[in-house]
Amino acid sequence: MVRNPPSLRLRQNALQSSRKEHRKESHKKITNTQPKKTEQDTGGLVYPGGDTAFKALLSARFCAAIWSHISDCDETYNYWEPMHYLVFGKGLQTWEYSPEYGLRSYTYLLVHATPAYIYHKLLQPNPLLIFYFTRCLLGLICSFAEVYFYKAVCREFGVHVGRLCLAFQLFSAGMFISSTAFLPSSWAMYAFAAACAAWWKQKYPLAIFMIALGSLLGWPFAALLGVPIAFDMVFLKKLYKDFIQWSAISAVVILGPMIAIDSSYFGNIVIAPWNIIKYNVLGGAGPELYGTEPFSFYIINGFLNFNIIWIFAIFCPIALLLSYFLVPAKNKSTLTLPHVLSISPLFLWLAVFLFQPHKEERFLFPIYPMICLCAAITVDILQKLWFRVLCFLKTQPVKMLRLSHGPHYLDSTLFIMIGTIVISALLGVSRIFALYRNYHAPLDLMMELNRFPAEGKLNTNNPVNVCFGKDWYRYPSSFFLPSSNWNVRFIQSEFKGILPAPYSEFENGTTIIHKHFNDKNQEEVSLYFDINKCHFLLDLDLNKETELEPIYSKKTDKWTIVKSLPFLNAEKSSTVFRAFYVPFLSDMYVKYGNFSLLQTHKLSRLK
Repeated sequence: MVRNPPSLRLRQNALQSSRKEHRKESHKKITNTQPKKTEQDTGGLVYPGGDTAFKALLSARFCAAIWSHISDCDETYNYWEPMHYLVFGKGLQTWEYSPEYGLRSYTYLLVHATPAYIYHKLLQPNPLLIFYFTRCLLGLICSFAEVYFYKAVCREFGVHVGRLCLAFQLFSAGMFISSTAFLPSSWAMYAFAAACAAWWKQKYPLAIFMIALGSLLGWPFAALLGVPIAFDMVFLKKLYKDFIQWSAISAVVILGPMIAIDSSYFGNIVIAPWNIIKYNVLGGAGPELYGTEPFSFYIINGFLNFNIIWIFAIFCPIALLLSYFLVPAKNKSTLTLPHVLSISPLFLWLAVFLFQPHKEERFLFPIYPMICLCAAITVDILQKLWFRVLCFLKTQPVKMLRLSHGPHYLDSTLFIMIGTIVISALLGVSRIFALYRNYHAPLDLMMELNRFPAEGKLNTNNPVNVCFGKDWYRYPSSFFLPSSNWNVRFIQSEFKGILPAPYSEFENGTTIIHKHFNDKNQEEVSLYFDINKCHFLLDLDLNKETELEPIYSKKTDKWTIVKSLPFLNAEKSSTVFRAFYVPFLSDMYVKYGNFSLLQTHKLSRLK
């Protein structure tokens, strides 16, 4: 056998190398002339990038932080007041924070109180600034969760659905109200939005952890939203070990410190998430003590907060069904999960909460981002169906629905997208403006109190009592009081339920069990304050009075009006025009009472 000489072998190797290099260069030229393919082909659509979306969301959330009123007294008394106590050593305590019941978590409060305390110690600002500082932090957290949600929606459902969803998030009154509310249901909303994004990206450990964070640290009932994720992992992906492992890790990491911190504050072993489930579900006194609402409550409330977005969201399953039969298969698939599974948390939540007797607006907060997504999916399907109708009328082939070749379905249906965004945005802004105009007076009047020490009108070393009667539930929190020498007090009114009481001034104030608390919402007369000792009084005049609820502003022999602001008189106003502000027309059909800040004639003694 004759071997090739070394010189020949070298020439052959060099030739082969040259050919390989030539093929590589040719391949580079070909690939450089072709558009890059991504997991979700944008089809040339223009949509906001992550940075742009974040800036828009943050701007909207900061607006909410500044202009949104407190719509739920539970936010004031169960969160702002205990946080004020943690920061300043003074605040109001509700029965839920009594060691006897332990329904609320101090760990959740500390997450918010820690940055507020640092801000207080470093700069010594007015307490009012700490209130808005905390709200802005909540807006920042919400923006991070929302932009993560938005980017995942673009990846999973397409950039057109993503940009529709973003527009709905930006302008809806529901997101405006919930985004900066100091409530566990808002916390659960942040966590669920992040969990969905992680789920769609198949980052299952993060999805499990965010569900645990929203339900254990926030609101335990939010665990219901994790059922579809668990179903996907356990039954579809067969990730039994991962599900159990990360569920256990999340529980230990979150619940372990919670039990230690809460038990330290309450003075006994307390598992707050378990206590609230036991009270509401497992034979406790139950939430029905605090009022029930009809089945239609959430339907109406959903429309008020999301207008046509809510309607589109509710009809999303029907739209998907029509899409299944009428839209080509290539254009109705998502990247990783079926549509039905992805949107199931919304309808699972509604199926449970629609039939609960006790209904409150905040109970729907966790699913607000999902409402925006389902509405966006419906609008996208409507555009595709309309395009199909046009194709049929023009006897054009259905293949024109393709994104890569031929006319794009958005070319002929852009008016549906623009019309939906414009109408929903106008209605959303109208609702937001109506809320500010109708209900913001208590916050503005409480701000007025800060003028007295600032202008030297009061001796700040003396205690000052600010009183509320029938309007006790409109009190925005002790952060609106100028200093710790000021106190909020409650005078007797027609309200016969239990009211909050000041925390004990002892160092172990959170561990003391008081006799004036009960879990039956029974009136405790010892909590009422003598009106003759009040220095300021906030009272709403709706031209109705009783023996216990007189119109104090008319008692000019005892009180002087410092400032009055309009506040909605719902009984004498049009239902539509009080819900949505319409220039010129609202002034004709909406009636207001006077919410007044009153000053006692005895106030001069404090100077």
